[in-house]
Amino acid sequence: MQTRRLFLKHSGLAMFSAGVAPLWLRRAAAATPGKKKVLVVVFQRGAVDGLNVVVPYGEERYYQLRPTLAIPRTQAVDLDGFFGLHPALAPMKRIWEAGSLAVIQATGSPDPTRSHFDAQDYMESGTPGRKGTGDGWLNRALGNSTAVASPLRAVGMGPLLPRALRGANRAVAINSLNEFQVHDEMSGGTFESMYAASLDNVLKATSKDAFDAVKTVQGIQKQTYVPDNGARYPNAALGQSLQQIARLIKAGVGLEAAFCDVRGWDTHVNQAPQLNNLLGNFGTALASFYQDLGDQMSDVVVVTMSEFGRTARENGNRGTDHGHANVMFAFGGGIRGGKVHGQWPSLGAGSLYEGRDLAVTTDFRDVLTQLAVHHMGAPESAGLFPGYAPQALRSLFA
Repeated sequence: MQTRRLFLKHSGLAMFSAGVAPLWLRRAAAATPGKKKVLVVVFQRGAVDGLNVVVPYGEERYYQLRPTLAIPRTQAVDLDGFFGLHPALAPMKRIWEAGSLAVIQATGSPDPTRSHFDAQDYMESGTPGRKGTGDGWLNRALGNSTAVASPLRAVGMGPLLPRALRGANRAVAINSLNEFQVHDEMSGGTFESMYAASLDNVLKATSKDAFDAVKTVQGIQKQTYVPDNGARYPNAALGQSLQQIARLIKAGVGLEAAFCDVRGWDTHVNQAPQLNNLLGNFGTALASFYQDLGDQMSDVVVVTMSEFGRTARENGNRGTDHGHANVMFAFGGGIRGGKVHGQWPSLGAGSLYEGRDLAVTTDFRDVLTQLAVHHMGAPESAGLFPGYAPQALRSLFA
């Protein structure tokens, strides 16, 4: 029998009439649109310099360590008299003032690796130091519900499914909503009939889920999308990803988890102009998403994360090297915002990790556990982060 392939154009998915089907396609179910709690994860790949994202302008040591890179006190967007946002993040100040934006300082992984690849893998799997974990923390956070779920329950924006969403629960990669379609020399109807007639039950279930996802998105494609409340997303990768996530949320397709990433944060050389540009797009994209969703943000939480931070001291190239602790943002429904959470370890010589980096005082899994449990309704058990007992960070939610 001739092997045929079905491609979902630019979605990062391919199904074969022979072989192992992707994990997200192992269970067949029809879409169940409706209002859901949604967690949106934004991953800053490359290790963002958290010390210049949320600036500890109240600590003199910061200026001693960074004679050319430190953000002047007069330029930092004040938060609480000690910390301030990078000036390029000024659009996010209104989320803070609305009591919705929380800053979690000195967060990160306990694993000491300074490898981008390993650190990202550990954070997305949720098992620092363990490379053999087969699934991702966000997929596990979806739980093992037997209820009928939408084929768009979990979406990764991009050509490939991110590590965090891989696992037993269904998840789909979408590079562009407008290009998510059956693309082959044969018509979609012919393909759907061919797969439906298959004697292979796994393949039959696979095809049904795939066509359900395509049909759901096709309904969205027919409508022109105009952001609400005057929101204007930047024409950059993150802005476009968040706009498409907002579109899915408003369409009521049953979305529960979304993941997108933004790259370019590995600023070893000439950091200041790069960071200014990156954070300008980053802050505007997040603020636009918040503005676009308006009252619907009560059912949505956004969290940002990066694999590790950067050195406390600037290097000789007006940049920073791979560090340890970093900063996370969380905003949306139920978040206790307008507050800097976590224990600040200071930048004193005796407080720095290995004498060079901001020390981790809050494990990133503690933050994600609170989001998964209090927002998504995931069971608070060892299954979410195998081998780890999360510490309480109850103050993150009202």
